[in-house]
Amino acid sequence: MGGSVIKPEDVLESLMNDGTIDAIRLKIINQLKGNEELKRNTITMVEQSKVLNTSGAEKQTKRELFDALRQELETPVLEKASKAVWELILDNNGLGKEISEVVERVYRRLSGIELPTPPPSAAEPVNGDEVKEENVKGSDVAESSAKKRTFGEMNAQDIAQTLPNESGDNHPMA
Repeated sequence: MGGSVIKPEDVLESLMNDGTIDAIRLKIINQLKGNEELKRNTITMVEQSKVLNTSGAEKQTKRELFDALRQELETPVLEKASKAVWELILDNNGLGKEISEVVERVYRRLSGIELPTPPPSAAEPVNGDEVKEENVKGSDVAESSAKKRTFGEMNAQDIAQTLPNESGDNHPMA
């Protein structure tokens, strides 16, 4: 892609297509579910709710109570949840760092900028065949094992496999 300019939309499209956005969303949801402070704040807000602490509340149907609670608490609860999500996204040591690294990797891949391959960590298999296969695929493997290749990655792999085949037969070599 040498001279072309990579737009943020290109990076976002790639992240959406390869499943990275869904994987990040799932991590955020799981971390929010485990956020005890957010749970405590929400419980306190419900316990202190005007809707539940008004005389006659016990005579309302569950649906009426739920609708009234939602109207009263939806905005403040979502504001707290939104703040917690932004803290996760902007965290330079946790998920925020991971997001930045993934975005940088995708940007570099789309730009054609080669990254040095990092040495395998202790958690990664040291099997030479698996490392070779990963290098041949040219994949930027996200931590999600369900990562899908983009159309561009599949085309690049097919082109790389057909280049050595000079017989005029353009079928990918297996």
